[in-house]
Amino acid sequence: HMAGLQLRLASGWKTYWRSPGDGGIPPRFGWQGSQNLDAAAFHWPVPEVFEDNGMRSVGYSTSVVIPVEVSVIEAGAPATMRGQVQIGVCEEICVPVLLDFDMVLPASGAPRDPAIVAALLDRPRTAAEANVGDVTCYIEPMDGGLRVTARVDMAPMGPSEDVVIESGDQQVWVSQPHTWRDGNALFARSDMIHVSGGGFAINRSEVRITVLAGGQATDIRGCDAG
Repeated sequence: HMAGLQLRLASGWKTYWRSPGDGGIPPRFGWQGSQNLDAAAFHWPVPEVFEDNGMRSVGYSTSVVIPVEVSVIEAGAPATMRGQVQIGVCEEICVPVLLDFDMVLPASGAPRDPAIVAALLDRPRTAAEANVGDVTCYIEPMDGGLRVTARVDMAPMGPSEDVVIESGDQQVWVSQPHTWRDGNALFARSDMIHVSGGGFAINRSEVRITVLAGGQATDIRGCDAG
């Protein structure tokens, strides 16, 4: 099944992408009460980048539809998506909001929803589609964590590029990257610190790098040793 979470926001308000930046609140989903539900995968549309008081956040304004690809346990039976989502919403200050959802997905399916189709089309390009070449990550220890410097061989996407680095572990905080270019090589450097304050390891295959520019995005999965 392909369902969709639709959020409508009042004028001047915004909500956040899966990796919201230092100025945002990451969305969290709970599935208590769901039936015949095996797994759910989110297809995030291309987000916007906001700058507020020197802090960067990544998310959506006005409205957004987030497609949710649902796998069921028993294919011949309906499924119930029931639970809660906690999102951050922000105008001048950011606050968490807890919303309930409850939807029955019929076994026979339903006609395609134009809003979900449009959201699926508004997706980041893959590394192959963006002609990304080598991607390497150099990891070095720092006080309290790790420093990661990524090099991505790709042509500029626009005059102003934003980079988001995700570690693949929600318990690891990642700083806003310092970015620079050398021709067709894009560099991004972030600090990573575990929320427990203890030691941790980074699996390069789970590192995710998103490059945003001009209303487009490129989604890069994994990096080689630098």
